[in-house]
Amino acid sequence: MSAAAAPRRIWLCADDYGISPGVNRAIRDLIERGRLNATSVMMVGPAIARGEIEALEAAAKTSPRCAIGLHVTLSAPFRPLTMHFRPLDGDMFMPFPKLLRAGVLRRLDREFFRNEVKAQLVAFTEAFGRAPDFVDGHQHVQLYPQVRDGFIDAVSETAPNAWVRQGGRDLPLKQRLASPKAMVLDILSAQFRRRAGGAGLGFNPGFAGAYDFTRAADFGALMRQFLEGLPDGGLVMCHPGFVDDVLAALDPMTDVREREHAYLGGDEFVRLLEQTNTTLG
Repeated sequence: MSAAAAPRRIWLCADDYGISPGVNRAIRDLIERGRLNATSVMMVGPAIARGEIEALEAAAKTSPRCAIGLHVTLSAPFRPLTMHFRPLDGDMFMPFPKLLRAGVLRRLDREFFRNEVKAQLVAFTEAFGRAPDFVDGHQHVQLYPQVRDGFIDAVSETAPNAWVRQGGRDLPLKQRLASPKAMVLDILSAQFRRRAGGAGLGFNPGFAGAYDFTRAADFGALMRQFLEGLPDGGLVMCHPGFVDDVLAALDPMTDVREREHAYLGGDEFVRLLEQTNTTLG
């Protein structure tokens, strides 16, 4: 009798720790229950006080394999840590569609982004007493043209042992074309992987988790799709959270976060992992 295949180990990463107390609480709950094994922290978020950092560290200690990364944030409605950062919209970063467009048109200066990413890396290191395990980006800003150059410069100089998140999928073209949003990430990630590899940075071999957050989607069905074809070591992005006034004032993703939390905390998710021979351990 042949031995059972070893389970596929993946990263299930909750973005946006630090955006609000309710999101923080939901992420910690799932980490403590073994339903997440990674989260990335917004050092420019409003809910990143010492107590929130200590609570995350305590939750992570209960998990045998929980990575904590930096969620580089370079888009509105958040504000930079560095003085003289450009371009700005008032005193805030630009909205992400404008930032992406400016990068495509080659209107950005990589040095502003290099310095801001370095400042956020330093803030993480000061808060946690160590460098992040990995570095990704809010609204995928690390993948944008020109922004990615400053991002990769900063990580390779300041946290060279951290891996970085790429957003490309390893799927047949027909499956990739089914999601226009994910297809854009595939295109942006191809150049990002080349730049990251040239700088000696590691990155996740596969990615999933992009979908239309404005629709009341069946997250369980989506999660099954995300796991299809995801390689060992691949990463699924998620956004669980509890809605509070802080979140509602900052981000349009509200109820969808509670739906994600409910699914990831439920029995159906455990069954899916078993059926697909997948582990977060």
